[in-house]
Amino acid sequence: MQETTPRITKRESTKFDTTDIANAFLFIAAFIGMWQLVSNVGIWSQVLLPTPATVAITISDLVQNSSLTVGMAVTMGRLLAGFALAVGIGGAVGLAMVKFQSFGKTMSSFAVGLLTFPSIAWVPFSILLIGFNDFGILFVVIMASVFSIMISSYSSIRNIPPLYIRAAKNMGASGFSLFRYVMIPAATPSLLIGVRQGWSFAWHALIGAEILITTLYGLGHVLLVGREFQDMGQVIAVMITIFAIGLLFDRVVFMRLEEKVRHRWGLTQANE
Repeated sequence: MQETTPRITKRESTKFDTTDIANAFLFIAAFIGMWQLVSNVGIWSQVLLPTPATVAITISDLVQNSSLTVGMAVTMGRLLAGFALAVGIGGAVGLAMVKFQSFGKTMSSFAVGLLTFPSIAWVPFSILLIGFNDFGILFVVIMASVFSIMISSYSSIRNIPPLYIRAAKNMGASGFSLFRYVMIPAATPSLLIGVRQGWSFAWHALIGAEILITTLYGLGHVLLVGREFQDMGQVIAVMITIFAIGLLFDRVVFMRLEEKVRHRWGLTQANE
């Protein structure tokens, strides 16, 4: 009996993944069909709204001349570096906010205020303070995502049911062992939501920074070049690439990680 349940759960998970992929393909096919229909009606000219086939040719050309591939590599390098720093800084400050209550209350309000600050508004500040370089873009990425992770870390640990803490202390847990084996695991599902949200903020901020800081290469720069030359095919091609990368990371990394955590923590039993 103990070996049967995991196998059934695994089959159900695989079936769900297959259905999810099929639904995604159906949605994309419907979107492309509507796009082609609008192009055929002729509401806009082919210059303003190229057909899906034209955009596909543009993507192929951008890949062949390495504009798209190099832009993707540069952008992803900046995103991963900036987001990793944001997670480290936000997590450390969030833990300090839990440890020191007065600091936590003050910093929580401060972080919420800055979280509502438009990420694109950090770009002029970064240009004047740091300059037209990669560190300026990393600064924008960090400032756009660090406060979400900070608030998530602070709220997740503070919202742990007190019963867990008391039970662990009654069984002899204290200090670092209480934090490592009780508090962090209990807060992990909520922490992942904050990390996922922070990734979205970082992604938005990065593309905006690359568009405005025009001296550096990246997907934002390729998008800007398409706009400058009034090449709508290139603009749409880069937009599709940005969407595809965001969707891929969300589906392959964050959703799978979240489902594994939910299953391990027993949060999916009601649906099974």
